[in-house]
Amino acid sequence: MKFTENRQQVEELEIDFLGYIFYPQSKRFIGENPESNLFNSAKPKVSVFVDENVFEILGLAKNLGFEYVQLHGKENPKTCQILKNQGLKVIKAFNVNEKFKFSNTAPFEKVADFFLFDTKTKLPGGSGEKFNWEILKKYNGHTPFFLSGGITLEDAESIKEIEHTKLTGVDLNSGFEDAPGVKDIEKLKTFITELRI
Repeated sequence: MKFTENRQQVEELEIDFLGYIFYPQSKRFIGENPESNLFNSAKPKVSVFVDENVFEILGLAKNLGFEYVQLHGKENPKTCQILKNQGLKVIKAFNVNEKFKFSNTAPFEKVADFFLFDTKTKLPGGSGEKFNWEILKKYNGHTPFFLSGGITLEDAESIKEIEHTKLTGVDLNSGFEDAPGVKDIEKLKTFITELRI
């Protein structure tokens, strides 16, 4: 989320989380001076960071009322543990391609509440590209995960066919935008309806 009015529209839908990107190099970065009411949501808020200082994350989470932190960089298990010890829910993102080893997730099993599997690209997140979802069959960890990376309106049926017991949700981003950080409400409504049928 980047704009208050759009966030309010999205919040009225059957969604579980609202994401806010605190990575300055992202096209969806909330900006140095975000709108004053941007974070006044009733739905759980997820703050997204890339290799940010842990104390900076904790300060922002406290000041803005974030319950979840999504880590999209090369953060280590110790960083996740510090955040978890302070009462935050931790989502650790992994960039997946054909060469990805799911054993890389093992050190994070007890310090992350969720994993997020995204497409491996040169820059973190928001690429609009998919990875081969068949790879998910190789994941046999205990931590539930979100599916991310290039999901569009046309993917609802394919996602429903994924039978992995740890798949807990989908991250909807670039495939549902009119512009970076501006969600297309009708597309979201249609996708959510199709996914829940």
